[in-house]
Amino acid sequence: MNKILYKYITLNFLKIVLNTLLIIFCFGIILNLFEEINFFKNLNIGLGLPFLLTIMYVPNLLIKLMPFAIFLASMYYFLSLQSNNDLLSLKVFGFSNWKIILLLSSTALIFGFLILFAITPVTSVMIKFYEKTKATYSKDIDHLVSINKNGVWIKEINNGNFRITKAKSLESSFLKNITIYEFDKNKKIKKRLESKNADISNKLWILNDVKIYEFSNDLYDLKESKYYEITSNFNEAKLNSLYKNLDTISFVSLITEYDEYIKKGYTKKLLSKKLNDSLSLPIFLFLMVVLASIFTLGSIRKTQNLYYIFIAIISCVVIYFFKDLSMALAETNRISLMLSIWMPIIAIGLFCSIGVIQINEK
Repeated sequence: MNKILYKYITLNFLKIVLNTLLIIFCFGIILNLFEEINFFKNLNIGLGLPFLLTIMYVPNLLIKLMPFAIFLASMYYFLSLQSNNDLLSLKVFGFSNWKIILLLSSTALIFGFLILFAITPVTSVMIKFYEKTKATYSKDIDHLVSINKNGVWIKEINNGNFRITKAKSLESSFLKNITIYEFDKNKKIKKRLESKNADISNKLWILNDVKIYEFSNDLYDLKESKYYEITSNFNEAKLNSLYKNLDTISFVSLITEYDEYIKKGYTKKLLSKKLNDSLSLPIFLFLMVVLASIFTLGSIRKTQNLYYIFIAIISCVVIYFFKDLSMALAETNRISLMLSIWMPIIAIGLFCSIGVIQINEK
C-alpha cells in the first residue's frame, strides 16, 4: 500500500511540475519570439529562423527559472491536497506532514541532478547554435573573435587595415605566442608580426620581443624590436567578456574538461562560479519545495490561503534580489564568490528548518 501511495504522490507532483514548466515555456516562446523578430526585422528571412532560435534559447532560460517553477508547482500541489482532503486521507495511512514534504523535496532533488547530467548537455549545444547563428547575422561582422581548441583568433578592421590576430592562449592580460597579419584594402599582405606575448590590458597593445616582416612586391624586410605598439579594437576586458556566457558549457563537460577550459583562457573564477552554481541547483530545488510547504501547509484555515500565497510570491522576489545582492557583493570583493552562491541557499535552509518543525507539529 505504501508503494502505491508513494507512486501516487510523486506522479501527481511531477505532473503538476511538468504542466507548470510547459506554461512557462509557452510564455518564454511568445516573449522571446518578439525579441528575435525585432533583431531580424531588417533582414528578409521570414519567421522560420527567429522561431528556431527561440526554441534553442528558451530551454536554457527555463533551467534558470527552475527553482521558482518548482516553488509554484509545489504550492499548487500542497493546496490541492488540502482542498480535496487528500492530505487528511494520507495522514490516516500514516503519512505525516514531514514525510510528505521529504518525499516531494527528494523528488525535486533527483530532478535537479537529472537536469545537470541529462538536460544541460543538450541545452549547451542549443545555446552554442543560438550564439553562432546570431553572430552570423550580426551587424558587427567585421570584428569577430573565435576562441577554440586552436587558440584565440581575432578579425578586425583598424585604421583602414584588415587584421587577423592568432594567439595560442589568453593568460591574464597577455596573449601568448601571438602572430598578427595586416592586409591592405585589396587584402594584400602588408606586414606580419610575431611576438612571444602581448600586453592587452588596454586597446594599445604592447608586443614584446617582436619580429616584424614588412612585405613589398613579394619581398620582405625583417626587423626585430624589443617592444612594439599597435592599436586594436579589443582589450583584456572585452575579450574576457566573451567567456562570461558559460551556458554553452554543460555541467558534464565542465567537470570532465575543467583543465581544458583553463587552457583555452577561461578564468578559474568564472569556471568556479559556474560549477558551484550548477551544484547548488538540486539543493535549491529541494529547499523551494520545503519553502512552499511552509506557506501552504502552514495555513490553518482555507481562507488564509490567498494571504500565504501573496507572502510566498513576495518571498520569491526577495530570494531573487537576495541572489543578485550576494553576487554583487562578490563582484566588489566584499565576500568570496563561493559564499555569494551558497549564502542564499544557507539562508533559505535555516528558515526552512524552523518552519518545518512547526508544520510537523500540526
